Amino acid sequence: MRYELYYWPMIQGRGEYIRLALEEAGARYADVARRGNGMAAMIRMVEMRKGAPPFAPPFLKDGKLVIGQTANILLYLGSRHGLAPKSEAGKLWVHQLQLTIADLVLEVHDTHHPLGPSLYYEDQKAPAKKRTDEFWKARVPKYLGYFEGLLAANGGTYITGRRLTYVDLSLFQIVEGLRYAFPKRMKAFEEEIPGLVDLRDRVAARPNIKSYLASDRRIAFNEEGIFRKYKALDA
Repeated sequence: MRYELYYWPMIQGRGEYIRLALEEAGARYADVARRGNGMAAMIRMVEMRKGAPPFAPPFLKDGKLVIGQTANILLYLGSRHGLAPKSEAGKLWVHQLQLTIADLVLEVHDTHHPLGPSLYYEDQKAPAKKRTDEFWKARVPKYLGYFEGLLAANGGTYITGRRLTYVDLSLFQIVEGLRYAFPKRMKAFEEEIPGLVDLRDRVAARPNIKSYLASDRRIAFNEEGIFRKYKALDA
């Protein structure tokens, strides 16, 4: 048996956090919507009205089990593939951290779509600039400062200590995404988070992740995803 990951085929988005976990684990999986009629199959599953249908991608199918929501999927994969602590308290702790990352991901999205996703960026440029300025003034230091502090408190190797968890993979993606979307702002801010920068490099050098990043399985950042590069927002 292999996992089936259902997510939009043209973006990294929220599905990328799951892809990173699967790749690090060396798990067999199919990125369903990127193959043949996979998009149609994904939409059919979302439109099901019986059983426990997922609300929206990403969701993961493991045999008859269908799991939705990124943090929930990672909670499941973490226990099965050694990407989470073994104790119940440890599992809940990294799940809590992943939920905090999910909050940060939403705030990243809202920098370019502060009035809502149904409007184009071009329809909300002024509010987006205001939101982005506030994001970098108050929110980025709050979120990344929190994780930087956790790294320092636990020895500076990985967030929970000496063993990698899926949270470390997700923080890699956060640093990569902010570097793409806000290269000038992020370059200036990185001196405040040397631990997270080192963590990013440590994750990128792991054999399975390094291989994944060099492959065509890794979708490039683009302006349809969560991390979007708009010159006006990186001033």
